[in-house]
Amino acid sequence: MTRHEDDMERTFAALPPAHGRGFAQTWWGQAWLKALEGTALDSAQLKTGRRLARAGAVGAVSVRPGRLTAVVQDRDRTAHRADVLLEELSPGQWDRFLDMTAERAGHVAALLDREMPPHLVEDAADSGVELLPGLGDLEPECDCGAWDHCGHTAALCYQVARLLDQDPFVLLLMRGRDETTLLEDLQARSGASTTDSAEPEGVDAAEAYAAGDILPPLPDLPGLPGGPGRPPSLETEAPPAPGIDPAALSFLAAQTAVRAHGLLRGALQGDLRATPAQDAVRLAAGDPGREVADRLAEGSGRGREGLATAVRAWRHGGAAALSVLDEEWRAEGETLARARAALESAWDTGERPELRARGNRWTVAGTPVQLRLGRDGRWWPYRKERGRWQPAGGAAQDPATALASATAPASAELAPGEGNSL
Repeated sequence: MTRHEDDMERTFAALPPAHGRGFAQTWWGQAWLKALEGTALDSAQLKTGRRLARAGAVGAVSVRPGRLTAVVQDRDRTAHRADVLLEELSPGQWDRFLDMTAERAGHVAALLDREMPPHLVEDAADSGVELLPGLGDLEPECDCGAWDHCGHTAALCYQVARLLDQDPFVLLLMRGRDETTLLEDLQARSGASTTDSAEPEGVDAAEAYAAGDILPPLPDLPGLPGGPGRPPSLETEAPPAPGIDPAALSFLAAQTAVRAHGLLRGALQGDLRATPAQDAVRLAAGDPGREVADRLAEGSGRGREGLATAVRAWRHGGAAALSVLDEEWRAEGETLARARAALESAWDTGERPELRARGNRWTVAGTPVQLRLGRDGRWWPYRKERGRWQPAGGAAQDPATALASATAPASAELAPGEGNSL
């Protein structure tokens, strides 16, 4: 079921100025900005775009399949029409995405909660559907005559990152389907899967043995399963043997299934990287319960507070964020030059904070706020809480955006073993 493109247009009122906050708080909003910042050839235009977006210079944003449009005003009030194009998904890609999503109730529930969990995007990619834009996918058009991203199209992209934070259906609309159509298609697929009575696959065993002189063709090799397997229940009437903790075993079995699925995906993609230290933090981030969390804290050598900090880092960015937490290194040569250039261009002269550098860490003078440079060139925000530096958000290419995350009010984050589910 599809609708005419004109019927799928949504218009969002101009947002207020964004002083003192980052443009993207969610991981998918940050991925959107990465597609912009990793492609634009002129960092000065990105800086202009951030300044215009923060000042509220972006008017109402029109979103429709394949295109974003807004009027952006320069400092002198000159208005420019800015458009950003994003390729729509093909009908075949939409069919694969809808089939995959309809099979997993958790994906539908997440979308209805206005969330886009990483496993939804990963499962879509496994189906051959890239939801988030990659480098070079955001194509600019502006009446100012620029052939690459200008300050106007960059400002539009920064503003749309805020819209994506609030509603990931904005991204799906750009890819070609509005919320109503998408949910109707999902409902139709879910209903068909429960009412259709498909013929059983395979051959009856008696028939196969009766035709023993005929060699049937071998089946195709199985592909990556749609999700991790479910371990068997360990609940029995017999009491556990001394030293055996059934709850811990159940948790580890479930986590092992998830890890095995991830390792298989990584092997198929040629990406197998993990260390025991990272694995301990990953397990703790799965809310294992207080007893298992205490054992992980002891076994990892981090202690309970150190593990809680490591879990916060992991939840902000996985292994990359954990490396930034644990490693302090000296930025030198070209790396240092790039870092200094990024810091110089991130703020206007009068707005630039006083930064004191040590290694790959820049602390804002007189404040409990810090920026850490990752080896991949991204900036990570940190905030000192109770005398300990704590991760304060995800990475950003722009140090000003990262710093805004560090200065925003701290959100409540649970340590391993705390909260209702632990």
